[in-house]
Amino acid sequence: MRNLNNIEIHQYRDRQAEYGIYGMAGDDRNGVFNVSIRSPARPVAKLAVIASSDMGWDHVSVSHKTRTPKWDEMEKIKRMFFKDDETAMQLHVPSEQHINLHPHCLHLWRPHFQEIPRPPSIMVG
Repeated sequence: MRNLNNIEIHQYRDRQAEYGIYGMAGDDRNGVFNVSIRSPARPVAKLAVIASSDMGWDHVSVSHKTRTPKWDEMEKIKRMFFKDDETAMQLHVPSEQHINLHPHCLHLWRPHFQEIPRPPSIMVG
């Protein structure tokens, strides 16, 4: 995950929300952000982002008040919060393990200690 104090990310930081969630200000690996993303096809999207790095995982949750984030919005968040050479994934867990605390929230994950396997590029091109 990128350093969350990086100026391109830091400008979106929400210190008040960090105190509400963490009880303290976030740091270079954990934080709360309000990100506005412009798209030619729709109005500016205001996304709530919570980023954390703990227990061997980088995790970024992305939500919108009234709808689920779109693919291009998730892609922009991935590029903003993860390094260019890092692969991040969305997980679809078995039904009995599914937890839904917000109806319009998606998550990006990256394990710290192993590479995420990927299919051959010809299969996803």
